[in-house]
Amino acid sequence: MSQRVKTAKGRKISSTRWLQRQLNDPYVAEARRVGYRSRAAFKLIELDDRFHFLAAGGRVVDLGAAPGGWTQVAVERTRAGHSGGGRVVSIDVTEFDPVAGAIVLHHDFLDAEAPTALRDALAGTADVVLSDMAAPATGHAATDHLRVIGLVESALAFAAEVLAPGGTFVAKVLQGGTEQVILAQIKRLFATVKHAKPPSSRSGSAEMYVVAQGFRGTTK
Repeated sequence: MSQRVKTAKGRKISSTRWLQRQLNDPYVAEARRVGYRSRAAFKLIELDDRFHFLAAGGRVVDLGAAPGGWTQVAVERTRAGHSGGGRVVSIDVTEFDPVAGAIVLHHDFLDAEAPTALRDALAGTADVVLSDMAAPATGHAATDHLRVIGLVESALAFAAEVLAPGGTFVAKVLQGGTEQVILAQIKRLFATVKHAKPPSSRSGSAEMYVVAQGFRGTTK
């Protein structure tokens, strides 16, 4: 049965709608049941079930990680923190509680020092670079799209520096896909490039993910 949120004095209609959606979202309930910090964890699970890029022993960087749902999934699937397991390094400007098995950095990825801090924590190459980063929405579709593309460009530049040959890059984009210029750049760097909208991504959301696999490496 659907739950309704009672109107509260001073609460915006949009806030009431968000609360009602959260209360009636099966992914929110399931995340709470199994201990994931956000429903977004299921997006990564569904993407990995389809494209198979997280493996035991894998080395993963999670950009825009708060509150840690993707990091939890990455730790589970790479067995980070266990003998013979992988390594997961996460970063977000918003502080969030540590995730067992992961290295968590509280820093703005767009700061000049952030890539170096991530490389130092990774202590080697990465097999996967994940970016679920999102800029605050303005409500203006064209502006929001440009902001997201800017984040994808920054994440891609970092991925090109740290990925091992054959590695994978996963990044959030907005519906309509990735801009042609950056998409062409991704295609030069990776053997296969796909757009996907995982089932747990809300139907009303404009988000999609670009999944680029088979990193070719960069020529100096």
